[in-house]
Amino acid sequence: MASADPTFHLPRVLCIHGGGVNAAIFKAQFRAFLNHDRLKNRYRFVFVDAPFYCDEGVGVHPVYSDWGPFRRWFRWTPEHPEIDPGACQYELEYTVERCMESDEGTGEWVATLGFSQGAKLAASMLYEQQVSGKDGPWKYAVILAGRAPLVSLSEEAEEFPWMQSAGGLPDAADTDSILERPDMKLRIPTLHVHGLKDEGLHLHRKLVGNYCAPGTTTLIEWDGPHRIPIKKSDVDKIVDAWIELADEYGV
Repeated sequence: MASADPTFHLPRVLCIHGGGVNAAIFKAQFRAFLNHDRLKNRYRFVFVDAPFYCDEGVGVHPVYSDWGPFRRWFRWTPEHPEIDPGACQYELEYTVERCMESDEGTGEWVATLGFSQGAKLAASMLYEQQVSGKDGPWKYAVILAGRAPLVSLSEEAEEFPWMQSAGGLPDAADTDSILERPDMKLRIPTLHVHGLKDEGLHLHRKLVGNYCAPGTTTLIEWDGPHRIPIKKSDVDKIVDAWIELADEYGV
């Protein structure tokens, strides 16, 4: 029964998996955080599946090879089928809203959290909330290996040259053009986690430096590749920064 779930009444965090995996795999990969003493009694973590199917992603083989089908949020190679930007925006919004509405928890939604492509979406959801001027639920985001550019989740954001089209590829965005519009940077707080051996590190740093307003970001670096940290010392460092950020903003 839902009432027997100790997380039922806790504030909720929407967890967004990377490309080429799914919610079940992400939950398994994220286990060191889910079981952490400082987090498991503080938040309810809700995992959402992406709407589009694809081949398995980095780090899936061999442990999770039988955990398919594998999913993605956006295109990242020309081989992925083209999709109309508006249709993609609709699918993303519908998928997220359906997940949030179907969760049995009663706590308020407070944050997004994502890894890799999921981190790109997590930050983009904050940006869309800011651009739209709506009183949305998101107070902050935890961005694990999130790359620039952000993705446009509305027709308005489609007009920004620094945004990746929801139906397009990331290389089409002018990631430096936002530097000419500092007023358009993301101001909602974000915690970024960068692996120093990640081949996409330069794009992770660009997301922080180009797209996020100064004074709103916290950065944690660890000596690892493109994966979710599992070593206790790395996880503890991230959790400490996470709790400090949440406490600072009263979440």
